[in-house]
Amino acid sequence: MLPLLLLLALSAGPGRAAVHVNLTEGCQIIHPPRDGGIRYRGLTPEEVQSVRFLPFDYEIEYVCRPDREIVGPKVRKCQRDGTWTAMGHPSRCLRTCPKMHLSLENGQAVARAMERVPVEGTWTEYSCNPGFRLVGSARSNCTKLGRWSTPKPICELRRPLSGKKAVHVGALFPMSGGWPGGQACLPAVRMALEDINSRRDILPDYELRLIHHDSKCDPGQATKYLYELLYNDPIKIILMPGCSSVSTLVAEAARMWNLIVLSYGSSSPALSNRQRFPTFFRTHPSATLHNPTRVQLFKKWGWTKIATIQQTTEVFTSTLDDLDQRVKEAGLEITFRQSFFSDPAAPVRNLKRQDARIIVGLFYETEARKVFCEVYKEKLYGKKYVWFLIGWYADNWFRIKDPAINCTEAEMAEAVEGHVTTEIVMLNPENTRSISNMTSQEFIEKLQKRLGKNPEETGGFQEAPLAYDAIWALALALNKTSAELVKKGLRLEDFNYNNKNITDEIYRALNSSAFEGVSGHVVFDASGSRMAWTLIEQLQGGVYKKIGYYDSTKDNLSWYNNDKWIGGAPPADYTKVITTFRFLSQKLFISVSVLASLGILLAIICLAFNIYNGHVRYIQNSQPYLNNMTAVGCTLALAAVFPLGLDGYHIGPGLFPFVCQARLWLLGLGFSLAYGSMFTKIWWVHTVFTKKEEKKEKRKTLEPWKLYATVGLLVGLDVVTLIIWQIVDPLHRTIEEFTKEEPKTDTDVSILPQLEHCSSTKMNTWLGIFYGFKGLLLLLGIFLAYETKSVSTEKINDHRAVGMAIYNVAVLCLITAPVTMILSSQQDAAFAFASLAVVFSSYITLVVLFVPKMRRLITRGEWQSEQQDTMKTGSSTNNNEEEKSRLLEKENRELEKIIAEKEERVSELRQQLQDRQQLRSRRRSSNPSREADNHFSPGLSAAPAAPAPFYQPNLPLVRCLVSEQADKLGRGNCDGSRVHLLYK
Repeated sequence: MLPLLLLLALSAGPGRAAVHVNLTEGCQIIHPPRDGGIRYRGLTPEEVQSVRFLPFDYEIEYVCRPDREIVGPKVRKCQRDGTWTAMGHPSRCLRTCPKMHLSLENGQAVARAMERVPVEGTWTEYSCNPGFRLVGSARSNCTKLGRWSTPKPICELRRPLSGKKAVHVGALFPMSGGWPGGQACLPAVRMALEDINSRRDILPDYELRLIHHDSKCDPGQATKYLYELLYNDPIKIILMPGCSSVSTLVAEAARMWNLIVLSYGSSSPALSNRQRFPTFFRTHPSATLHNPTRVQLFKKWGWTKIATIQQTTEVFTSTLDDLDQRVKEAGLEITFRQSFFSDPAAPVRNLKRQDARIIVGLFYETEARKVFCEVYKEKLYGKKYVWFLIGWYADNWFRIKDPAINCTEAEMAEAVEGHVTTEIVMLNPENTRSISNMTSQEFIEKLQKRLGKNPEETGGFQEAPLAYDAIWALALALNKTSAELVKKGLRLEDFNYNNKNITDEIYRALNSSAFEGVSGHVVFDASGSRMAWTLIEQLQGGVYKKIGYYDSTKDNLSWYNNDKWIGGAPPADYTKVITTFRFLSQKLFISVSVLASLGILLAIICLAFNIYNGHVRYIQNSQPYLNNMTAVGCTLALAAVFPLGLDGYHIGPGLFPFVCQARLWLLGLGFSLAYGSMFTKIWWVHTVFTKKEEKKEKRKTLEPWKLYATVGLLVGLDVVTLIIWQIVDPLHRTIEEFTKEEPKTDTDVSILPQLEHCSSTKMNTWLGIFYGFKGLLLLLGIFLAYETKSVSTEKINDHRAVGMAIYNVAVLCLITAPVTMILSSQQDAAFAFASLAVVFSSYITLVVLFVPKMRRLITRGEWQSEQQDTMKTGSSTNNNEEEKSRLLEKENRELEKIIAEKEERVSELRQQLQDRQQLRSRRRSSNPSREADNHFSPGLSAAPAAPAPFYQPNLPLVRCLVSEQADKLGRGNCDGSRVHLLYK
């Protein structure tokens, strides 16, 4: 029961509390092997330290450090007798050795003392097949350092003794890894060696022999085998790596040993750098060889704007840099360049947003599926787009199921339809015999027999002709070098890693190579890269069709004229943008112009009327000169409507700045004259009638020059500001662009609407100054008009009308200015708001100021001369209510003064009368005899009489008082009733 409980506790896992048990039953904990450890299932390290015994049936597992393998039982179990299983067989952690020594090409490798992998103590015995001889040690042991005691031997083809000297070639073939090209390239190289060694006209005194290793397309593995080739005999006269990464490593190190490097399978453009790789050649063309073909196709189809999208790897970046340089030399342009590391979604969206049409894609096959899944989602395919891809993908690459994408096979097929590929021609398309006396088809048939399996399942099958021709290029170069060395007293067998002279001869011979191989014409450019033909294909109906070849050495394009396009023809390389200007509606312009013309006519009529009737007192009391300025200002403001509506429909770009200046000056001066004159009137009325009584009398004498000076000041400020604006930052024509519009009929054309504006560099600053000043003036005008709404004065008898006009102008301006700025991009609405505000403001001002004057003079006849008016009515002021009121007020004030003086006189006389009556009363009491006489005296009563009312118009005294001042008032009589009325 106790062991069962312990098992339950151990199975609780590391998340539980630590288990501390001391058992006396079970198996005692054992020690781990050297360089290894024991995995206790269900126990933490702390629990292991506290436990001495483990329960029955409990299992432990041995683990080893990296690069070591467990030898012996890996798992032990606690038995019922308290012992662990298989204790008679120890478990050890031993170093492992590479597995490459467990196989031998053209021979057998038999491993001894090995369980799962080769470890310390394992040895391998080698033997070759019949017809081959073993070169190297027949046995190799795995040492405790994890290395084999001897290099891996090779099986060479036995040849009859011919007295030829051996020239060794060191090679690295990637039999596995990222590009397992050695699977087909190595047999092709052996074919070439057999063909060359059997020839008597090429290297008759020498035999080429191959020593090779499997690099696995891994620079780390390649480094190891490179040094084995260099430090182990025999001396290799040349090195032949495959894979761009391995070739980069070998080519950079080979110059230290004065070795020529000839690659059969490296396409990286970086390898074309002669300063970095001075002894490097390759029969596999550089990836940049696609670029001359692409440029040729761009020219053929008339494309000048190209877009690119690439995977961020060195080979594609270098290729794209080369393409960028070539298109510039051809007068073309890469307009958009996108890149991605793993997710192409954002770059594809950017291409769509940037309207890319001709797109070059540089990425591996797996990324190509991701890209075109996004292309389908963004609809970046069809008759408007052309994609250029690399031709080394499998023919059905877009149909392969890929869990990394979420597009169906049908969607992928739709997205890739019509794209163009460029592929290096690695097999001569022409049925001509090469230097080996074989056609390209005969070479393929012979290679397939040697491989004995499906070529599509053999890595490097396409590059095999390049490997075959690489050996021929080497043999021809060595043959030429041998002849040159004889002249110098040297031989090929004299070559060593310190002899630079022989290396230079081999370099010159390779550099000048030119022959017909099974892959086509073999020739190297200045950077050591193969110049070859390029095959051009197009995906038509889901199948790749050959549409042409391009020979970059001769700049010759062979075209089949079988290219097909979804839209019937090659698309345009960019969307042609047609600029169209948004002009003002002519109906609106004509309508507003008619209103403005009528307003100008009305202003002229008002101005003529005001000038003609300037002698009439009523007109004179309205400050006619200010009204004339208002009429002129309205005329200028209305005239500004015409240039405000002129645009590119009527005038050219050269005249546009003058129209801009005309708008500014007419509106500025028109506003200053019209509004400034009205503001001056209302300001004077407010200034006079809001002063204290004692100062009001002094300012009632209106001096006209002050009014004109105020208007002149306002106009002068505008003129100075406009002059400074025009000199420092003149208005000019600017273009506002709107969102492009695509017509429904043409997919390669988009319309770019544009709108002309009058603007300057510091436009907002100048507008801020003008709007700020004018806005304050408008607000101040509204305030003054409100303050003087109940004031009445004969000096400016139309100030109420002026106030009403100021209200309307201010409201319209304060509303129109911000609305027009907001609607500046809508030419019709902006013009309508601005022009109608000007027109209505002018109409309202003219009607309010001049129409009442016209009506008054016409209906009352006041347009006649003042003399005729006097003859008709007897007084020139009888019909002037305001003048009559003014005279009556003055008359009333003077009569008040006279009456006050007379009241004082009456009070004095009354006092004298009372004193006289009192004196008489005293006399009567002292002289009773007079009472009888007084009793009968008229006007006297026994009792004191009540005082008479103070003011009685019919009394002679009042009439006399009035009559005494009659001359002062200029009157012909002194009617007491009039005095009573005024005094009351």
